[in-house]
Amino acid sequence: MMSKFDGNALRSLAFACMFAGAAGGMALPQAALAQPAAAVRGLPDFTDLVDQVGPSVVNIRTVEKASSRASANGMDEEMMEFFRRFGVPIPNVPRQQRPQRPQDDEQPRGVGSGFILTADGFVMTNAHVVDGADEVIVTLTDKREFKAKIIGADKRTDVAVVKIEATGLPAVKVGDVGRLRVGEWVMAIGSPFGLENTVTAGIVSAKQRDTGDYLPFIQTDVAINPGNSGGPLINMRGEVVGINSQIYSRSGGFMGISFAIPMDEAIRVSEQLRASGRVTRGRIGVQIGQVTKDVAESIGLGKAQGALVTGVEAGSPADKAGVEAGDIITRFDGKSIEKVADLPRLVGNTKPGTKSTMTVFRRGASRDLGITIAEIEPDKPTAKTAEREEKPKASAAAQQMGLAVTELSDTQKKELKIKGGVLVATATEAAARAGLREGDVILAIANTEVSGVKEFEAVLAKADKNKPINVLYRRGEWAQYALIRPGR
Repeated sequence: MMSKFDGNALRSLAFACMFAGAAGGMALPQAALAQPAAAVRGLPDFTDLVDQVGPSVVNIRTVEKASSRASANGMDEEMMEFFRRFGVPIPNVPRQQRPQRPQDDEQPRGVGSGFILTADGFVMTNAHVVDGADEVIVTLTDKREFKAKIIGADKRTDVAVVKIEATGLPAVKVGDVGRLRVGEWVMAIGSPFGLENTVTAGIVSAKQRDTGDYLPFIQTDVAINPGNSGGPLINMRGEVVGINSQIYSRSGGFMGISFAIPMDEAIRVSEQLRASGRVTRGRIGVQIGQVTKDVAESIGLGKAQGALVTGVEAGSPADKAGVEAGDIITRFDGKSIEKVADLPRLVGNTKPGTKSTMTVFRRGASRDLGITIAEIEPDKPTAKTAEREEKPKASAAAQQMGLAVTELSDTQKKELKIKGGVLVATATEAAARAGLREGDVILAIANTEVSGVKEFEAVLAKADKNKPINVLYRRGEWAQYALIRPGR
């Protein structure tokens, strides 16, 4: 149709025809005639995709049982939350005047999304959507509601599987993430801010995006907001290629960058969750860091690749295999380690007990080491009462960095096998942008080890806030560095 050509294309075509006539009827090459039409592409129509995949997307609502415990000033927690939320000073209400409600009253907790994985009722979503919930309610597009059972949730990958008692459900088709291309159109369906069955679309902005988490994410510009978590990312073939999980935001809302868990990784996790309710991962017991270009050149490695071993846990598989601090791990189980994040992913995906071969670069030469993979200890469930605990107050210096920290208990230190450090209670603004989050353990700041909160505050107070401040922190089994830039 002529409407598909813009004005410039029409003028170019007319000029070419006149030129051909002036040249004595010389025919214009067919490729030249076809070029303007090939260069103009219409926008995709998502209506058929919505009809195809929409029925497979579900709304997930979670509920928790709130205790009627009163706070210290005699006011019940529901009223306390009201005053906290709206910034109203909390009055000193006598205990006998506080509102009463039945014990274990059910309170709404959150809204998320999910999608039907199998026709017999297995539903996939994010782990953070169902974390800590006493009850999970799944609503289908035909308005049927089901109470779901949590089969398993894996916090490291943020994948969860729940089960509803139903059959003949419209399951999604799982796509091949390897075929996904940067620039390809994709679509999301979910419940942003509780608005069920909301459709948004965009393109794949990047693949294998390393955000410091356990998985390499798919980055898109699809509009994702609170409530979209757990919903599917769909390609133009109607296949699910990812689970919408995170956004980059300084405001709490969508800012043009969102991240999805690759579906091949999610399926691998879901299979373990369905089989045993938990995920087993391999570990070798090393702390690793990035190999910089300067270091690579100075030691004769050639290019910046691999993972620099900064520490070896005593008695670990790496220790028994002969790995030393200062080694650079360049290959694991025959696969090249291009960047530091590749190693924990490859090791984590290896079944515990497996005998593997690891190549290390040490003092100018490469050598192969045999190693038997151990198992990472599973995440311990967090007590629900911790969500109601008041966050600790931070010093002015810590607030400038967006950090609030607490002391580690002796039990926590023993479990983590560390002598000191502080626990991150909240991470916002500069700290969040640097990749820190609640639950991380800070071991050192500004190149100074910290044994507790007092020392942390003292070191931070002396640090130059006009320069990036390096932080060595631990997340799970792995330690890594972050640079906090307070002024940004």
